[in-house]
Amino acid sequence: GYIDYLTLLNERDGGLNGVRLSWEECETEYNTAKGLECYERLKTRNPLGPTAIHPMSTGITYGLIDKAPVDQIPLITLGYGRTDASDGRVFPWVFPLMTNYWSQASAIVKFIETKEGGDKSLSGKKIVLLYHDSAYGKEPIRTLEVLSEKHGFELTLLPVDHPGQEQKSQWLQIRRERPDYIFMWGWGVMNSVAIQEAANIRFPMENFIGVWWSGSENDVLPAGEAAHGYKSLAMHAPGDNFPVYDDMRKYVIDKGLGAGDGSNVGTVLYSRGMYAAIMATEAAKVAQEIHGVKAITPTMMRDGLENLEMSEEKMAAIGIPGFSPTFKATCENHGGQGSAAIQQWDAKKGTWSFITDYMQSDQSVIEPLILADSAQFAAENNIKERCN
Repeated sequence: GYIDYLTLLNERDGGLNGVRLSWEECETEYNTAKGLECYERLKTRNPLGPTAIHPMSTGITYGLIDKAPVDQIPLITLGYGRTDASDGRVFPWVFPLMTNYWSQASAIVKFIETKEGGDKSLSGKKIVLLYHDSAYGKEPIRTLEVLSEKHGFELTLLPVDHPGQEQKSQWLQIRRERPDYIFMWGWGVMNSVAIQEAANIRFPMENFIGVWWSGSENDVLPAGEAAHGYKSLAMHAPGDNFPVYDDMRKYVIDKGLGAGDGSNVGTVLYSRGMYAAIMATEAAKVAQEIHGVKAITPTMMRDGLENLEMSEEKMAAIGIPGFSPTFKATCENHGGQGSAAIQQWDAKKGTWSFITDYMQSDQSVIEPLILADSAQFAAENNIKERCN
């Protein structure tokens, strides 16, 4: 989805304001060491430096946090990575954009609180966090611990070793404890295995909710009918009912220029990749406008990212009206407003659909956590806060 969108801009528009887009791809196998190796190799390919890096891994993002300020290369971590990097005063080169894992955790809690009947309805409830035992999977733990104290629910933490194919012991414990809800922070094969295991013990699928990296077609299709009713968070709308996909097929897929065979167009992860490319290229346009040049540097790209606004008007002009929440990045806030929706899988139709509007996370919990962690990072690394 990411590559196809860049190809679309080159084929349909001739690039960005006359500058054709290029990119480098690297297979990291979700391995942090390989990701850092790729970064070191790729960062010198362009005389101006890479306009931006998309690590596509929370672990790799953590590994690049200290490198980005030295190399002055923006990291775009759309909906993943280190949550307190939303604080642009301390992390000037990292851009989670839109939302973060802590806001996602809050959105799930907000959803089930509403489902259960409102304020204080979670008191005494049992919630399990089934998570990938990695930096990514551990991200929501602190937030959920704070939220469990605030709302009175009992939180159980169940890590799953990578890659996640073996989960028998975790599901035996779930079967014994009989939680009211399961939250899943999964990745790859872990997701489909967990959904099948839930079906095997007849856990009510409507009470099983995944983060958005646990909410693609790849995660539910292997379980077949058993996945019916499963829910996940969503940062953007599902499906291909948007004008941009018509252009994608016309200018890219039908011409044989697609990065794949075209069968994934409109699927969740394809759309997520496409939206990451939209964010990057829209920020590049802003940078071109701010600096009055066509060939921008990484530092100019940072300026574009810190002034990126995704309004309803802009999304409609791109061909994705109503695709995601509106948001505006600033020097201080690289992480957006922290909204998310809940989508549900219909195994009979083979489609995801929204069952909520976009929900605002509990910023009374999230913001203090972000500020406290970023302040600690700044103190430990002798970082002087900016944006004042």
